[in-house]
Amino acid sequence: MSSGIFELLGNALGGTFLDILPIILVLGFFQIAAIRKMIPHLKQKMIGLVLVVLGLGIFIVGLEQCVFPIGTQMAHQLTDLYFLAGNDSTRMEILQNSKHIEPGIYLWTYVFAFLIGFSTTLAEPALIAVAYKARDITTGAISAWGLRISVALGVAAGVTLGVYRIVTGNPLHYYIVTGYVFLLIQTWFAPKQIIPLAYDSGGVTTSTVTVPLIAALGIGLASSVPGRSPLIDGFGLIAFASLFPMFTVMAYAMITEKRTKRKEIDEPS
Repeated sequence: MSSGIFELLGNALGGTFLDILPIILVLGFFQIAAIRKMIPHLKQKMIGLVLVVLGLGIFIVGLEQCVFPIGTQMAHQLTDLYFLAGNDSTRMEILQNSKHIEPGIYLWTYVFAFLIGFSTTLAEPALIAVAYKARDITTGAISAWGLRISVALGVAAGVTLGVYRIVTGNPLHYYIVTGYVFLLIQTWFAPKQIIPLAYDSGGVTTSTVTVPLIAALGIGLASSVPGRSPLIDGFGLIAFASLFPMFTVMAYAMITEKRTKRKEIDEPS
């Protein structure tokens, strides 16, 4: 078992180095050919490069050995007919013979999708960094925790709706096009200073922690739900996870702005 892990780690490290090699070549070319200066603190940079390769390699092995299997396994377990039937063999037989399963029977799948979307987003390093930067730049007008929670709620709602779409088999583009239409309408009414941050929030959520688990959940779910294709229906959850945080961040800003104005009106001059 341990030898297998080391073999996987070696392959991951080699693949990671090849993946970042173009970046090294581009930076090196501009440093030598355009800037024409030696790289300052070269030894420190080389040590950092080794740490990057090691970190990414270990991370990839962790994804393959833990995160992807967990997401897929949870999807299979939550959509297992015996589980959906409440451990009732008679009801399970009815479900097996049924050509259409009601979407409501996947209630626990929706609950899991909401909670896993919320919790993974709160742990997302990219979101934490952006939230603290937003707090510092606005001198506390935007709360770091308020931003993180609003983004997490958006991802949770988006992933839940995406799971419902997989269960029902509805076309993905209907949801995405409709969502962006409403997003453009909300953008018109949202505070102008929050719009860039809201749009960036959709991108920072789809990073190292959220994407692997959500992708594994979607593929596992599409593989388990009768009549669904892992290729056609399994992907698309990340699109929902990117779209809905824009709604919730702008809604958070609109609510905060309204509360601030109301507080200013209520305070005696």
